[in-house]
Parts: sequence; structure tokens; C-alpha cells
Amino acid sequence: MGALKIAGACLVLLATGCVAAVAEDLPPYSATVSRIDSATAQRMSSSWRTGCPVPLSALRLLKIRYVGFDGQAHTGELVVNADVAADVKQAFGRLYAARFRIERMRLVDAYGGDDDASMAANNTSAFNCRRVGGSNSWSEHAYGRAIDINPIQNPYVRGSSIQPPAGGYFLDRNGHQLGLIRADSAATRAFDAIGWGWGGRWSRSKDYQHFSSSGR
Repeated sequence: MGALKIAGACLVLLATGCVAAVAEDLPPYSATVSRIDSATAQRMSSSWRTGCPVPLSALRLLKIRYVGFDGQAHTGELVVNADVAADVKQAFGRLYAARFRIERMRLVDAYGGDDDASMAANNTSAFNCRRVGGSNSWSEHAYGRAIDINPIQNPYVRGSSIQPPAGGYFLDRNGHQLGLIRADSAATRAFDAIGWGWGGRWSRSKDYQHFSSSGR
């Protein structure tokens, strides 16, 4: 499980078949930061509502270039708090330079604001006005100060609970699968550089997909 080998122009992930190598002519990294306009606010009808802990005016839309699992450059979207937008832009620039792979990056509203559905789609996402699972406390995502990256390769694990369930395949953290986040990976280094904490360092549970400005 989890071994990679070279086969012509492909990297072969033995569990899932042929995965393309990174294109040699990728365009330079780019990312833009903009205010939440009326069109974006309408698109965010599932993730933001009156009563959320931050107003729309405190959020920013980032359009970020990233390297997909297909080895090509793509542009995705994240919504984050305005006070961390510049740092997030920098962190994803480091990921792009390292050719760290991300399968998908869409607003959680593409999944009706449903965190489980977003995780099951292996979607990298940030803002979502929701509570911490099983509690009445706001998640760090509700403040726009947390990001979940490649949830299937980097599941949340607490006891026998694994979210998303497909992440059970990746409980062995010593492999070199695409998009896997480890203590010594490009992703952790990128977010360490901006002072964010990683859920993979938690003691009671492990949230390998999760980075936040507070470390929670």
C-alpha cells in the first residue's frame, strides 16, 4: 500500500492507478485577494448567514493557483478572514513552489455548506460558518482562520472515528501518496512559516487536514 514507482511519464499510485507527473511548463504562481461582492455573497448562501461570528465585510475571496493531482495548474477559491488573507496567499505560494498536489479547491457552498460532503469530495476549503462537531462552540472555520487540505489523504481521527471514512486508507502516515501531509511535508513547513498550527500535532485527536491561525 502507498508505494510510488516511475512508469514512463506517470507516477503510479499502486492503490489507484496512473497519476500524471507534474507538467514541466507550469505557469508562475498567482493569487488574488478581493472583497466579498454581491455575486460572491449570493454564492455563499450556504456557508454564511446572519448571526455568524464574522460579517461578510471581514472576509476575503482568494483565487489561488495550485498543482492538481493531474500535474497541471488549476485555479481554486478559498474564503478566509481579511486579517489572514496575505499569509494564506504566501503559504499557498510555498505549496505551489514545492509542487504539493491538491485535488480540488472550491467554496464549501458547492456542497451546500455540508462539511461531510466537502470532505468526501476531497475538497480543500476554508470558511464555513459551522460549529465544532458535537459542541456549541464555533469552529475556527467560522472565523475564516482555518483551512482543510486534501481531507481524504489527511483525515480527522479520534478513537475509531475517521472522517471522511475514505481516509481510513491513509492512516499509515509514512507513505508518499500525493497530497499527504506529514510533520516534515511542504504543507506543514508552509503553514509553520506563517505561524499557523497543524491538527496532526494534536494529542487527543489527529486532524491531519487542518491548519489554523490559533492552532485549534
